[in-house]
Amino acid sequence: MPWAQVHWRSDVLAKQTTTQVLLPSVGRPPYATLYLLHGLSDDSTAWLRRSRIEVYVRDLPLIVVMPDGYRGFYTDHHDGPAFARHFGEELLEFVERNFPAKPVRGARAVGGLSMGGYGALRLALGYPERFCSVHSHSGALMQLNLNLSPRRARKDPIFRKHPSAFYPELRRIFGRRLTGTKHDLLTLIQRARRHHRRLPRILIDCGTKDSLLEPNREFHRQLLARNVPHVYREFPGDHDWDYWDLHIRDALAFHARNLRLPAK
Repeated sequence: MPWAQVHWRSDVLAKQTTTQVLLPSVGRPPYATLYLLHGLSDDSTAWLRRSRIEVYVRDLPLIVVMPDGYRGFYTDHHDGPAFARHFGEELLEFVERNFPAKPVRGARAVGGLSMGGYGALRLALGYPERFCSVHSHSGALMQLNLNLSPRRARKDPIFRKHPSAFYPELRRIFGRRLTGTKHDLLTLIQRARRHHRRLPRILIDCGTKDSLLEPNREFHRQLLARNVPHVYREFPGDHDWDYWDLHIRDALAFHARNLRLPAK
C-alpha cells in the first residue's frame, strides 16, 4: 500500500517534524483516519519498523497517520511546547489539507502504546468533538506523584525503566501535580461530559506481566465508578512489541466498527 514520509514545519512547535502516512489501496476517498502514537523511547517510524501494521490495514479503507511524539506525552507542557494542540489541532488540519482524509469526528480515531496510550486518551478526551474512538495499549495511565523524593521515586514503575533525570523531565511536562489539571484523564472526562455531553468510544488493554498493569486496573476501576462506558481487557504478555503487534489487530477491529468501515 502507498506510504509517505512527510517532513513539515509545525508552527505550534516552531520546528520541523516528521510524520509517516499509510494510504489505503481500497475504497474511495475521502477516507477515515487512525492516528497511531508511539511510546517514550521511539519515533514516528516505530509502528512501521516493529509491527505488521501495514499488513493489518491493507484491506481497510483507512489512512494511518504516525506522528513523532518525541518525549512529550502528547500533552501541553507546563514549561515547554503545546504538544496536545499540535496533535489535536495542527496535525489534523495538516493531514486533512494534504491527504484525502474525511474531516469529521465520525471519521477520526486515535490510539497508541505506553506513553502513546496515555497520549491517545489525552487527545481523545481533550478533544472529544474531534475523535469518535480511542484505544490504549499498556498505557502510562498512573496519577504520577511528581513531588516524590528521588529515593521514593525509584519505586515508581515508569521511573525504574528510565534514568534518574526522568522525574525532573516529567515536572517540566506536567508541573508539580496531575490531579485536577488538563493532564488528568479523569478531569478531562468530567469536562467533556459537561461541555460536549459525549465521549469517544474507549478501548483499554494491558498485559498481565506488564509493570503498568496495576495503574491500568486502577484507571478501569475509576471509569467504572464514574459510569464511563469503555472496554477493558487483560491478556498474557509484557510491555513489548510482541504484545502490541498482536493486539493492534483487536484495536483495528474496534476502530473499524466505530468508524463504520465496510467489513472485510
